[in-house]
Amino acid sequence: MNITSFKRALVIAPHTDDGEFGCGGTISKLISSGVEVNYLVFSSCEKSVPKKYPSDILKKELINAAKKLGIYEKNIHLLNYDVRTFNFHRQDILDDLIKYRNKLNPDIVFIPSINDIHQDHSTIAIESIRAFKFNTILSYELPWNNFTFSNTCFVLLDENHVNNKIEALSEYKSQSHRNYSSKKFVKSLAMTRGIQVNSKFAEIFEVVRIIM
Repeated sequence: MNITSFKRALVIAPHTDDGEFGCGGTISKLISSGVEVNYLVFSSCEKSVPKKYPSDILKKELINAAKKLGIYEKNIHLLNYDVRTFNFHRQDILDDLIKYRNKLNPDIVFIPSINDIHQDHSTIAIESIRAFKFNTILSYELPWNNFTFSNTCFVLLDENHVNNKIEALSEYKSQSHRNYSSKKFVKSLAMTRGIQVNSKFAEIFEVVRIIM
């Protein structure tokens, strides 16, 4: 199965930048192949923005980053859940996921791993599986949060896809202090995943469900 054979992809992220980190190269590949990509983000993390930045800085950075990957602004759907409180709002989150499922009708969905140890990420992963159980679902890799991860799906990338991912992440100036934001790390991880399947670059995913 070729990933670009899908028509409409939905990337679901607990917080701004999670989708770019987890599958930014794949997003770039999908869009360059004519696949429609929507990006659903549940929080702009205003309560955890470093004090030297405006509290809403991540909203602007999200739009700029998405543009680097080719996502239209109209395809960005940003909700306003408070960071680190998602587990208290499971039903509301599920309701929102079902609303966007019906509105966007994706045929492939990208979510965090159910093995992600961040409380917001695990909530989004579980509720997304409930909402999209009749869709193809892939979980993206966030190594700093994944104690275990099954390398069951590899998406091969060209160097320009990886570079677009790096350029997108570079728009998150307010998050540049995080060690995993390093351009060197992002590229080396893509190279590592590529080497595992005799390719130059790749991103990996856990297969939750494939509808063929």
